[in-house]
Amino acid sequence: MRRPSTTRGAERLARCFSIEDVARHARRRLPRGAAAYLEGGGLGEYTLRRNREAFERLELVPHMPRDVSRVDLRTTVLGRSLPLPFALSPVGAPRMFHHEGELAVARAAGRAGVPYGVSTLATTSVEAIATQSDAPLWYQLYIWGDRGEAREALMRARASGFEALLFSIDTNVRSKREREKRAGLELPLPDLSLPTFLDGVLHPEWSWRFLTSPTISFPNIGPADHRSREKLSEMFDGTVSWDDIEWIRELWDGPILAKGVLHPDEALQAAELGLDGVIVSNHGGRQLDHVPATIDVLPAIVEAAGDRLEVLVDSGFRRGTEIVTALALGARAVLLGRAHLYGLAAAGEAGVRHCIELLADEIEMTMALLGARSVEELNPSFVRLRSADRSAAGRSQVS
Repeated sequence: MRRPSTTRGAERLARCFSIEDVARHARRRLPRGAAAYLEGGGLGEYTLRRNREAFERLELVPHMPRDVSRVDLRTTVLGRSLPLPFALSPVGAPRMFHHEGELAVARAAGRAGVPYGVSTLATTSVEAIATQSDAPLWYQLYIWGDRGEAREALMRARASGFEALLFSIDTNVRSKREREKRAGLELPLPDLSLPTFLDGVLHPEWSWRFLTSPTISFPNIGPADHRSREKLSEMFDGTVSWDDIEWIRELWDGPILAKGVLHPDEALQAAELGLDGVIVSNHGGRQLDHVPATIDVLPAIVEAAGDRLEVLVDSGFRRGTEIVTALALGARAVLLGRAHLYGLAAAGEAGVRHCIELLADEIEMTMALLGARSVEELNPSFVRLRSADRSAAGRSQVS
């Protein structure tokens, strides 16, 4: 098999003017299993679709004319000033999409100065990631039955300089992801059946990198014999609860955020336990199906959090307009998962950097056209339900 060009992927980016443009290149490059893992959701994928469809019900309301010759995109998250109001979200097994995986993302995040969340199911060690970037690093924790291994993972991340901990509360058990099953994907490796092999032949660039790179594994979840497919299936054993915060606090002296919040009561509980923030998230539509889109529940959670918690949000964001909408509704920042992984799959580090730049430009343009000169000036008056949905909401309340 001929070695693929290292520059071909970067050259594609010149014709990519949106995240969806980048996504089209990513889809052409990835075999079915990797594409299913990147784009699929839980069960019937209703939540996956709702995350995108929810933005269609919202309108932006400009406050013009105003002098917007200078627009300030800076924000502050967990006491750190950031040049852009978003972070790159943790996602497991990014080496499924590009052979450099977390290292490429960490370098791109460092160049942009945005935080990068690293998953428990990272395919690169936390120590190696920390040496590649000066980006603010956050560690996303899945808790499994063996709390000793979870403790070890926390201590390694903290010793490596990770600043914040994202405590996932929505993954007590793993969901059924039918798109992945139909594509023959079972982490940590695709099912190496004949259809999978033939699909690899149709994607020679990805296959070359996959075959000539170290075997995909999960080096942050205990000893090597605990990283098999069978052990991974045992991780999500249903035992996670708010009680785990007590021992986590003993090991982690930095900020802690609960990730996976969808109800105001969860925000109130996080505040009572002394957490620093919450991430409004439905896991990108990959866990429980038929739950609300995060942009729909964001305002109520912001209200419940008050000034006791910082509120971040993820799931379904692809445009600068959508990020600005979330900021106007009270989010401190937005976490981007698939939006940066499309870039990783399309062109590695260059692809991630391109996606960051696309979104930064769209945010700046959107704010200028709205009449908002800084992130601090954004507020709910810039957003409303479109008239048809307001009427439907009114009829529902009357009935």
